[in-house]
Amino acid sequence: MSWMPALALAGLLTFATRLSFIALLGRIESPPLLYRALRLVPPAVLSAIIAPELVIRNGSADLSPGNLRLVAGLVAVAVALKARSAFLTIAAGMATLWALEALVR
Repeated sequence: MSWMPALALAGLLTFATRLSFIALLGRIESPPLLYRALRLVPPAVLSAIIAPELVIRNGSADLSPGNLRLVAGLVAVAVALKARSAFLTIAAGMATLWALEALVR
């Protein structure tokens, strides 16, 4: 249980950091550039999480048509660009992946 103080301290520091942004953004006038930049954070983080899952197979990049996750991801991107709906994007990507996996097996 010697790790408990370190865990509590890490939690408090994380909470304080997040709270400071919430408290400061409501009280000071921020430049519009900051707000534009902050709007781009969620897509950037999501892309950084998803892209390796689509491209990397067995420790190396697999850009072949045999990479079913990449194909399903490309279908999801096409649906996202056309429909502009998160639900339809996820549904199309998952349906494509499941269909391709069923065809290959």
